[in-house]
Formats: sequence, structure tokens, C-alpha cells
Amino acid sequence: MKAMLLAGGMSTRLYPLTRSVPKPLVPIAGEPVSAQILRYLNSFGIKDVAINVHYHAAQIKEAFGDGSRYGVRLHYLFESELMGSAGAVKQMEDFFRDDTFIVIGCDILTDANLHDLVAFHRAHEAIATIALTHMERVEQYGVVVTDSNGLIIEFQEKPAPGTERAKDVNTGIYCFDPKIFEHIAPNVFIDFGKNVFPSLQKERAPFYGMPVPNAYWCDIGTPEEYRRGTNDVLSGRLGLGDGRVGIPGDTALGKSVHIDENVHIGAGVTIGDRVRVIGPSVIGDRARIAADAFIERSILWDDVIVGEGAHLDGAIVGNSYQIARGAKFNGVIVANGERVV
Repeated sequence: MKAMLLAGGMSTRLYPLTRSVPKPLVPIAGEPVSAQILRYLNSFGIKDVAINVHYHAAQIKEAFGDGSRYGVRLHYLFESELMGSAGAVKQMEDFFRDDTFIVIGCDILTDANLHDLVAFHRAHEAIATIALTHMERVEQYGVVVTDSNGLIIEFQEKPAPGTERAKDVNTGIYCFDPKIFEHIAPNVFIDFGKNVFPSLQKERAPFYGMPVPNAYWCDIGTPEEYRRGTNDVLSGRLGLGDGRVGIPGDTALGKSVHIDENVHIGAGVTIGDRVRVIGPSVIGDRARIAADAFIERSILWDDVIVGEGAHLDGAIVGNSYQIARGAKFNGVIVANGERVV
């Protein structure tokens, strides 16, 4: 079976972090989020993965190469013009013409069982099946309403609190039969959520939703969810098959340094005297933390410099950002010369 990773978007909800870094390369405890998705797909025996790229496409190609380090073979679709989620998949029709296939967003952390999703899809002879997860608060998600057999009968996009007709939301994990291509117009911008899925539901096509009640799921496309996903990886709530916390052997540690257990330290990091790092926190590769700095519940990307006595609490700091001596960053995002509270 094959899969497609949707990775062409601009990721404006994570600005300013993603002005110079595409969303597939947003780091989760030291590794790009899409690298973790590739390993996830490989764990279910999926070896051939298509990926559409547009925004900072060269960075993505350089980072992932042919996919072999993640156990997959990557097949790139370079889009000079974005054609929407369904439009991107339509361009890979020949790649997927022979069998059931998976489509997944590039910013998803999950351990949902794809074998179960495919089995459900085939048992219902579906054209399309969406994996659904239960959320108590659904106002930031696309709500999916199904009948007792799982047939999708209604969508609600980001319903106001109290108006939702269900608590199941679209995870961005899809299973398709090749017949789906009959429902995707060629050479036009077309989106699954806005165009294809409502059309399938209106036609009463065999279009289903399958709950994944015991699975972990997080869309890291907003700062709040990015923090949540990172924290869940550090705490072990989402296991990624390898250690993500601890202090590497090449870390240069000063005197009287305190580092919590649920902290990821990257390669080549220098930490000065009397620094405290309170988890859940991430210190990216080659970061330099000067003496007496205090970092708590923060995420620092690669090559960050933290000045002496600076205090970071709940901050996200983009690549190569320099924090001045004695600065106080509380709940802010800083990257590329921009600061967002």
C-alpha cells in the first residue's frame, strides 16, 4: 500500500516560526514533524510515499532526500502552483491507481492504527474514509456527524460552542479507493474538506468516518497545539520509539547546572554555570545558554543564543535567534526578527 503526505502549504498559523522554515520541518523534540510521520507510515508497512512540496521545497528535499533514512521511498511532486489538497492527490493519480491508499497531513502526530482504518474502509466498500477522534472542545476543528453505521451525514466547520452536533473531529488522516479520482476535477484548485467531501456527502456516496478512540492525535499547526504535541512527546504520552529526553555526551555543561528529566537537549549544546532548565522544554542543536539563564516550559530551535541571566517562560524561539542578556520572555514566540505574544 502507498501513501501521500500533504506538505505544500504555507503554514501561516505558525508565523513567524515558519517564515523561513516549512511546516514539514517544524521540529518536535529534535526531529522534523514529517520525519516522524514517515516513520509512522513505515511502521504499518507503507514503503512508497508521495509528497507534494511548494513552500521552501528545496529545504524539504534536502532534509528528507529519498526517504531511505526513514524506511520509505519518497516520490516528490513539485507544485509551482498549489492546487489544493485534492488537487495535489489528483496529480498523483497514476501512482495510486492500483490499490487503496492513505493520505495524511504533514503536521500530524498520531499513533492511530492504519491497519484498522484500512480494514474498516474495505469492509464498508468505501470510496473514502476519515479517521475521527473525540474532542471535548471542537470549536477549532471540523466536526463530522455520522449515522450508526459510520456513514457521514453532515459536516460542521469550527462550530460555535454549544452548537456542535457531534464531538468527533476530522484528523486529516484519510483512506481512499482509487475511485475517488472520479470525484476530483483535474487542473483546478480543489480541496478535500471544502469541495470533495461535501460533494460525496451530498451524493450519499459510500463515504465513512471511523473513530479511533484510543489513539493519540495532535495537529501541531497552531502554537498552542505545537506546545501540546511537544510536551506529550517529552512526557512519553506519545511514544516515538526512541529516547527524546536527556543530555547527549557532547553537551558542554558548566557548574551547578540543573536540568529536569523531561527536557530534550540537542547536539553540540553549550550550557553555562548555574543555568536552570525546567521541563517540559527543548534546547535545539548547537544552542548556547549563558550563565544564570533560567529556561522553563520553552522550546528553543537550533543555534539559539541565550544571554546571561535571561529568563524564558513558555517561549518558542526560532532558529538562530539571539536573546539579550537579562531579557525576560514570557509566553512569546520570537523568530526572524519578529515577536508575537
